[in-house]
Amino acid sequence: MNTTVNYLPHAIFATPDEPVPRVLVAPQRYIQGPDVLDQIGKYLSLVNAHRAGILVSKRGEHADGVRVITSLKNAAIEPVISTFHGECSHDEIDLHVAGLQGESLDCLLAVGGGKCVDAGKSIAYRLNVPVVIVPTLASNDAPCSAVSVLYSPEGVFAGAEFFPQNPAMVVVDTGVVANASERYLVAGMGDAMATWYEARVCLQNPNARSTIGARPTLASYALGEICANTLFEEGQSAAAAVAANRVDESLEKVVEANTLLSGLGFESGGLAVAYGVAQSYTAVPVVHANYLHGEMVGMGTLTQLMMESEDETRRVAEFFASVGLPVHLGQISLDAGDNGALDRVVETTMASPIIHNMTMPMTPEYIRSSIIGAHELGLSVAESVGDDAYRRLHGD
Repeated sequence: MNTTVNYLPHAIFATPDEPVPRVLVAPQRYIQGPDVLDQIGKYLSLVNAHRAGILVSKRGEHADGVRVITSLKNAAIEPVISTFHGECSHDEIDLHVAGLQGESLDCLLAVGGGKCVDAGKSIAYRLNVPVVIVPTLASNDAPCSAVSVLYSPEGVFAGAEFFPQNPAMVVVDTGVVANASERYLVAGMGDAMATWYEARVCLQNPNARSTIGARPTLASYALGEICANTLFEEGQSAAAAVAANRVDESLEKVVEANTLLSGLGFESGGLAVAYGVAQSYTAVPVVHANYLHGEMVGMGTLTQLMMESEDETRRVAEFFASVGLPVHLGQISLDAGDNGALDRVVETTMASPIIHNMTMPMTPEYIRSSIIGAHELGLSVAESVGDDAYRRLHGD
């Protein structure tokens, strides 16, 4: 049925003849801590739920889904399972809407990674029920936002949907995160690190707009800054905690940075070249097939920083290398001499309107030179800092 969300967030804030206000949006509740998954039935009393849909993969249903279902039943809430097949595409969304629209649901829980979370938002909007996000990874900043990133059935970036409300609730069990792969947490750091740098340029550029079509707020800038500082200070310790399947204060701080601080910061602060380049990497099959969203965003962040400050680019690249994020093209299976792949990345990036939130003009030549410049600096950093963390996470 290919329903399209036609909600335009900027339309409620200003017409072309009106000043554009500053706007901050957020979920109604954010709950984080060890074993909170076992209390989710109690939390759903906040949305007065008696019958709840659960979007979850088959594998997830037999893992974390068991705890969610048990908690719902203990709270006298009837669960209705809808199996997520892996891609946040219109086909997948329409399939679940068709299967759930006659179930008289009071809310929909999306239990899983970033694509399951985004699909859950789109499905809940079409069903006209609140969505409760239960991320099982801290690998990206999707959970708190009122936007879903869409992909083709093959996994290539295909646009986004915006919704009039953020999730009713986000519930993050840090015990679950601690028992997932370290690579996912580290990828989340790559996604989160972009938040401050993108919010910063959007605040500096009076013509820039956030993802909700408004001017960024000082609050979103501040959230982005503390997000980046938290990663610099706690990132390595948090990665070590996950490697040991241990919940500690460093992990709690980084999970909050990856999920809440980055989620609020990017949505109300704005996006720029970092995200534009990252989404363009999904158009290159070898990158899409082998690397995580946050790893691509990390590479996009280095490209953006090359347009601003080589010293800051080096600082961020050194942090990325220390936790295992890619810092040069070879670490995402690309070659600086592969003109076909780079042409595709540059062309796709130029088609992204968010790149014009930068304070300088964007041209194909400038984007390409910044990608290559970041790559060359990354090679230098990998040599000086080492690539042991990257090799360990990627099984090299």
